[in-house]
Amino acid sequence: MTFLALDVGNTRLKWAQYEAPAVGARLLAHGAVFLENIDRLAEEEWSEMSPPTRILGCIVAGDAIKRRVTEQMELWDVAPRWVVSSPQEAGLTNGYEHPARLGADRWVAMIGARHRLLARGISKPCIVVMVGTAVTVEAIDASGKFLGGIILPGHGIMLRALESGTAGLHVPTGEVRDFPTNTSDALTSGGTFAIAGAVQRMVENLTRHCGEPPECIMTGGAGWKMAPSMSVKYELVDSLIFDGLLEIASRRFAP
Repeated sequence: MTFLALDVGNTRLKWAQYEAPAVGARLLAHGAVFLENIDRLAEEEWSEMSPPTRILGCIVAGDAIKRRVTEQMELWDVAPRWVVSSPQEAGLTNGYEHPARLGADRWVAMIGARHRLLARGISKPCIVVMVGTAVTVEAIDASGKFLGGIILPGHGIMLRALESGTAGLHVPTGEVRDFPTNTSDALTSGGTFAIAGAVQRMVENLTRHCGEPPECIMTGGAGWKMAPSMSVKYELVDSLIFDGLLEIASRRFAP
């Protein structure tokens, strides 16, 4: 019983096939494509893959992307299921005012982070950071309640906003410097410090609320860019959304 996990973001579709819909299952294959290339999945990446028996995914792109992804899966005789944020799942409680409006990727990543810590015997508050097209910073208390989170632009959106709204800022991407002395470095450093500062603020908020410092887990395609500039202790986990999908699948597809 092989299992296909899908993470469809704003820029890329990432997929991973496991030998079973269970936590700790062996990874058989994985890959990623930009959204403009998803129409070739059935003919290329997925054409040689053994047919999955279960499919579970999370998607933040619109309905048009969802339809295109679903069409690519028609080569297999299995209907995909999609995660929708709910009031409670896999031991995590959703504190959003309207739980279903929370982005599915945020919800799944938090489930992955929560169980990653529990598997190591850690029952502490947790900050979950996703660095992608947008950046999200979530706060979870020690009982597994999602208290709330923030959303801010990723590096690319920040730079494009400045370029479109400010004359003379069409410059190449620079380096992160403590004291930038050119415009390229100033832009890159500004975006990086904004994200690092937002994470620091949420760590302080959660520490004050819970009375103990939280663990911090970071993920996302641009997480590695932020890593050298973080001012708090963190763990970088590339597979966090897939970890969450496996945790959910182990419950939804239990024999």
